[in-house]
Amino acid sequence: MSEPRPQRPLTVRIGHDELVIRRRYEVASIANDILIALWFIAGSIMFFSPTWTTLGTWCFLLGSVELLVRPVIRLGRLAHIQRVRGKDAGPGAPTETSQDF
Repeated sequence: MSEPRPQRPLTVRIGHDELVIRRRYEVASIANDILIALWFIAGSIMFFSPTWTTLGTWCFLLGSVELLVRPVIRLGRLAHIQRVRGKDAGPGAPTETSQDF
């Protein structure tokens, strides 16, 4: 009997343009997450003083809007990658990886 051949690791080559696009959108997503945290922290601190409560409420509202921006960034990235890949990639080409944000 022959020994089973060890499986080679799967290597996926991504074009330079797609890599640049993914990184740009990843930076936008990280910046958005930081803004979400800052809005909610500021709003929470402002709620300690009755005179700042209204401004704190606006910070919470802005943080909530930023939560909506996150999926919009993801959808924009997916659409952008699809345009870059064009029709050459075929239907089985992956659009996301386990490391996507």
